[in-house]
Amino acid sequence: MSTSLQSIPQRNPHKRNLFIRLFYLPLTWRITLGYLTVMLLLPMVAMFQKASSTTPEKFWSIATSPVALGTYNVTFITALLTALMNSFFGTLIAWVFVRYDFPGKRIIDATVDLPFALPTAVAGLTLSTVYSDNGWVGSLLSPMGIKVSFTRLGVAVAMTFISLPFVVRTVQPVLQEMERDIEEAAWSLGASQLQTFWRVILPPLLPAILTGVALGFSRAVGEYGSTVIIASNTPFKDLIAPVLIFQRLEQYDYTGATVIGTVLLVISLFMLLGINWLQAWGRRYDKT
Repeated sequence: MSTSLQSIPQRNPHKRNLFIRLFYLPLTWRITLGYLTVMLLLPMVAMFQKASSTTPEKFWSIATSPVALGTYNVTFITALLTALMNSFFGTLIAWVFVRYDFPGKRIIDATVDLPFALPTAVAGLTLSTVYSDNGWVGSLLSPMGIKVSFTRLGVAVAMTFISLPFVVRTVQPVLQEMERDIEEAAWSLGASQLQTFWRVILPPLLPAILTGVALGFSRAVGEYGSTVIIASNTPFKDLIAPVLIFQRLEQYDYTGATVIGTVLLVISLFMLLGINWLQAWGRRYDKT
């Protein structure tokens, strides 16, 4: 042990102290850090390194091109709106699963996890067929002038489909562990059902709802397989950023694809940090 420590260069005590601290970490910590470094940190560093290989002027030109800005609008705005919509309907579905018993409950409950197991290309093909002008749902909407397939609305439908389970599965366990005695106590004190939900039930649920929103949003932002089929992939209409990255790769424009991917990563990171801040605020509100 002493020999190995003496072999470390003494001219850099900070590296030596870091090595000692890492050496004495528990085995589980070292395995975790190593796995996260290889699977998460190194790919991100490689992406930033590739994006930084170009000049700042070229980076800014690619990142702020009209087509790229249009894809950011379609991707992030649509993903955020679908995540917020799923926060309501996902909570409602979880509430029904926990508080009510009905025939076929287990089958319907298992069906919620279908987007997890279903290949995204199959999901896109199915949604584009169902919501086409001749499909089961699209034929009902077409006379009203509502077109879903090959429009931005179709992108929203695909994002809603693949992100819904995240809210349901994060809210459902919290509802199952919630004691009914608290609600009954609120009713006995004269609170209405709306007041009980708003002041007693919602605060403990809020962190779980925000977690589901964050997971659903991140999943929708990175979705490719289903959206590329149900959308027409027309710039300034329904072209999303992941499809634009793939198009750049098909054109052997690796720098452009990396720049757009880096912008996508940075924007997603800041939005997720904001949602995590709301989660922390919700937990502090719950404690008070």
